[in-house]
Amino acid sequence: MLAPLAGYTDLPFREVVKKFGADITVSEMISVYALAFKNQKTMKMVEKSPLENPFALQIAGNDLGIIQRAVEFLNTLDSIQILDLNCGCPAPKVSSHGSGSSLLKDLNKLTLILRFLKKISKIPHLSVKVRLGFDKKIPLEIANALNDCPIDYVVVHGRTRSDGYRKEKIDYEAIKTMKGILKCPLIANGEISSPEIAKEVKDFTGADGLMIGRAAIQKPWIFTQIKEGLEESIALRRGVALEHFDRSIAFRGDYGAIMFRKNLHAYSKGLEGAGEFRNTINTLTNPQEMRECILEFFNRTSFSESENS
Repeated sequence: MLAPLAGYTDLPFREVVKKFGADITVSEMISVYALAFKNQKTMKMVEKSPLENPFALQIAGNDLGIIQRAVEFLNTLDSIQILDLNCGCPAPKVSSHGSGSSLLKDLNKLTLILRFLKKISKIPHLSVKVRLGFDKKIPLEIANALNDCPIDYVVVHGRTRSDGYRKEKIDYEAIKTMKGILKCPLIANGEISSPEIAKEVKDFTGADGLMIGRAAIQKPWIFTQIKEGLEESIALRRGVALEHFDRSIAFRGDYGAIMFRKNLHAYSKGLEGAGEFRNTINTLTNPQEMRECILEFFNRTSFSESENS
């Protein structure tokens, strides 16, 4: 599965990873308030590609009235196969308002929301994404609480909210513990950045599947690497970067060039001349000029021996 990542996992990016074997794609996290009041920007986030099937839409919120308005709108769409509740986002703007990972402090409220969603949603499947706890690990409590919920699967990110994204805090042992308790399938998430790590995590935890986020930003082809093996090359990076860029411009218009800068930062990581390339594209706003710059860079670059490129 592709993880939902704010500012990255938009429709063009999801199309790219779908071509590289991601079984399930997930929208960026969307506030139920934005859905309830049909925010214009949010309407763009709800769109999905014909390539995406199944497609999961992830929501965040805790107010039952607003959740109902949001789901009533989603019920009018026929493009969504999975409704996913975010109970793991560590961002203060989400968790400080009682949503995201803060729901792990109130498991009664979390389970109430999941039962409510199942009752009012016409979307075929329901899932939830959690961390191991808010400021302390409570994997046993979370797993037992979720066993009483009408969910089709759970994604477990192997850190608490307080752990943020610190690499040394990842805890696959806790995910393994939850797998032993949960009645529904478990998807493991966190620090899965290579085929080797993917196999180790799946074998160790017994997880039914894997969710990959940040590693896919730099390497959207990681899904094919895990499934079939795929040798990375400059030509592969160039082809993916150009296809992703073209899809972004088609989806967003000229403004897509500005938004695509961060993606080019990722695609150029570890390549000779990456710093100069990033400085250049950070000044460009014209799509044609940016596309020419992408071609020129990838046609002359090579893999760098420096890890700090």
